Amino acid sequence: MPYRGIFIIFLGLGLLWGCAHVISKEIRSAVDEEITFGELRRDPTAYRGKTVLFGGVIVRSLIEKEGTLLELYQTRVNREGKPIDLDRSEGRFLAFYEGFLDNEIYRNGRKVTVAGVVEGEEIMKLGEINYRYPYLIVKELHLWEEEKPYVVEPYPWGPWYPWGPWYDPYWHWRPHYRYRHR
Repeated sequence: MPYRGIFIIFLGLGLLWGCAHVISKEIRSAVDEEITFGELRRDPTAYRGKTVLFGGVIVRSLIEKEGTLLELYQTRVNREGKPIDLDRSEGRFLAFYEGFLDNEIYRNGRKVTVAGVVEGEEIMKLGEINYRYPYLIVKELHLWEEEKPYVVEPYPWGPWYPWGPWYDPYWHWRPHYRYRHR
């Protein structure tokens, strides 16, 4: 019975550790959580100097002499800060990182979580229109690992071929599938 208490402690620590946010506690304590992306997009200059946290997907990255400018489209984030619901966005924003970010790594389609200070807005061409981008100076940035797609391929005989506890003589003639990473 003394092992049950130890098991519960390790289980609790494992759950807490597995759900840790990717942005540091110091930066998150400075984030103004009441500022939504929609409000920021409507009037970026009203929030100048405020720290915000957004998830996004990189549209493009530009390497400049002073640093790297990321153009992102905003997405919601989960409890860890990971961008989710990638098919929905309230708009785009710019995040300037004072340093070099290789644009082969920080390329189109990669997910990031950005905590930064609102600097104002930048008006740039987006297709044929002038688009008002909220402009952030990055305090902390997290690039998420690329998720590998699964390949579904037929599994020729099944796990119990030719006999098993649920033996079905015709089971191996039906298609079965296994999943593996590409």
